[in-house]
Amino acid sequence: MHTPDSATATHCPYCALQCGMNLRPEPGGASVVVEERADFPVNRGALCGKGRTAPAVLSSRVRLTGPLVRTHATGRLEPATWEEALDAVAEGLARTGRAHGPDAVGVFGGGGLTNEKAYALGKFARVALRTSQIDYNGRFCMSSAAAAHQRAFGLDRGLPFPLEDIPRTGCVVLVGSNPAETMPPALRYLTELKANGGTLIVVDPRRTRTAEQADLHLAPRPGTDLALALGLLHLVVAEGRTDEEFIAGRTTGWAQARAAAMAHWPELVERITGVPVPRLREAVALFCAPSSAMVLTARGPEQQSKGTDTVGAWINLCLATGRAGRPLSGYGCLTGQGNGQGGREHGQKADQLPGYRKLADPAARAHVAGVWGVDPASLPAPGRSAYELLDALGTEVKALLLMGSNPVVSAPRAAHVEDRIRSLDFLAVADVVLSETAALADVVLPVAQWAEETGTTTNLEGRVLLRRRALTPPPGVRTDLEVLHGLAGRLGIEKGFPTDPEEVFEELRRASAGGPADYSGISYARIEAEQGVFWPCPDGSHAGTPRLFLDRFATDDGRARFAPVSHRDAAEVPDAEYPVLLTTGRVVSQYQSGAQTRRVDELNAAAPGPFVEIHPRLAARIGAVEGAPLAVVSRRGRAVAPARITDSIRADTVFMPFHWPGEGRANTLTNPALDPVSRMPEFKVCAVRVEPA
Repeated sequence: MHTPDSATATHCPYCALQCGMNLRPEPGGASVVVEERADFPVNRGALCGKGRTAPAVLSSRVRLTGPLVRTHATGRLEPATWEEALDAVAEGLARTGRAHGPDAVGVFGGGGLTNEKAYALGKFARVALRTSQIDYNGRFCMSSAAAAHQRAFGLDRGLPFPLEDIPRTGCVVLVGSNPAETMPPALRYLTELKANGGTLIVVDPRRTRTAEQADLHLAPRPGTDLALALGLLHLVVAEGRTDEEFIAGRTTGWAQARAAAMAHWPELVERITGVPVPRLREAVALFCAPSSAMVLTARGPEQQSKGTDTVGAWINLCLATGRAGRPLSGYGCLTGQGNGQGGREHGQKADQLPGYRKLADPAARAHVAGVWGVDPASLPAPGRSAYELLDALGTEVKALLLMGSNPVVSAPRAAHVEDRIRSLDFLAVADVVLSETAALADVVLPVAQWAEETGTTTNLEGRVLLRRRALTPPPGVRTDLEVLHGLAGRLGIEKGFPTDPEEVFEELRRASAGGPADYSGISYARIEAEQGVFWPCPDGSHAGTPRLFLDRFATDDGRARFAPVSHRDAAEVPDAEYPVLLTTGRVVSQYQSGAQTRRVDELNAAAPGPFVEIHPRLAARIGAVEGAPLAVVSRRGRAVAPARITDSIRADTVFMPFHWPGEGRANTLTNPALDPVSRMPEFKVCAVRVEPA
């Protein structure tokens, strides 16, 4: 416990590193200042600008401090009491359910919600609302990697090893990731890797700040990562670099995967990707030379309509060379959102129940229903994935409860999604700030922030962490758990939705027991004492599992499964009308949809608005001028932002960050084409034309 004037050990509210920090109350106790927390092993005191300035969003100047209800008289959001606001939400959801059935009511969550809130939200949807229509913005984060993980290893955890292993391996292949900007404190692991004599290969169509640190930078055409991985595996086979003993003893499906890879000879892969054959050979030599190596992917290869197969191809490369299920080797995914890992483990994803159980599994339904005290038959079937849910708004899904997400900015084909949201009969949003999505709501509920509530998150390593409350929320603000408790009571559910986060976590432990993501041996006390506990952890005497798969994989037979995948084009390729490729991403001083970071003066000074990154040759061809407005047009819409001319990007590609609304909204342009397995939209590649505005 902490006294009012002492520092509270907690974690950053932003990315999946969940960096440790201390919060010390300022004089008067109205806010806090961030202090380094050098004892936490993930960041060892280092913080990026977002973490250092996180308390700025606690200010009443930028946040919501009371409920808002849209009145019939003015059509505007007006201040209301909490009782009025909760009554309006409960009535709006219930009215829709009565008129159109439970599946006409949707729930949309977020990868920044704590485990307790994600668990309670999934339970609320299925028990209080009886709806199958729940998903979350984490579907846009690493769902393709999760699907490939499940297919290959039988279990999905972002990293099957702790971050501390990365500097000790021999080679890291970093695919579609720019941690220098997306999670700066993690860059030290790559710096230490090189200092220890290891090598770094970066795969990215842009020469990012991370790529500049690489021993080898491969710059493939966006949407061709699958062909690149297959080409590397072809060379591994052709050069006799496979680990036949590992393949025979610990894998299945090699013959089919090998045959698929051999159809992707180096010269063909060069034509598809634009990466020269000598660079392909150099990459294979660097990856295979040391006794250990890793492949780490992020949104680049995952946010594609073939993202699951693309990640599967990179996993194949690890399996064929024996770089999985062994110390200091393996495939891992660098999760993006703060609780992107835990957020999908405990029930806010359309097809999942707590503990990473499958909603379609009768045994899983029976177990969770027993914990919840309901009939398993009352639990709905799996519902729509995130984009499919958003696309159904106003037609099949007529009311929506949204927590911790801003799809007006973050969803693909965002103008269409905004239209769908506007067409709803009823929208309720619980958020910290009046986001672009909240501004469209019928009711807005102001909720507490990370520094004002206790709860757990699970970082990219699978390390379950505890954020401790350091401040009391303002009088007009309630926690998400209090919101769900109030709504459940109004919908006739008097028990089962406690407001105390530790009580919710204790129930989560029981619900997850025996599941793939087993938290039953984890407690608040253990997390605090041990600097986090790695799942699975099936009982209180279990040490947790920082390293997975060293003895066996989590499949029925203990063997990893190769994926027999072949290259296919992106859903949309350049043509005469749209001859250029667009790819999107983040900048260091903003985060996700920018709903919070765009309210921080220091961050806005560093990254004030959107831009279009364009190669000098393309700029000269279309007459673009540095800093002048540039229009980027796709089949879905038009965005305008200043030109940023640089030779750090391919000449056939432009880049836009996606943090801003309005005319510079990058996701106006992006393609919602979905991966058939993960249902991940193809954010990372679409065809556009570029012209001076």
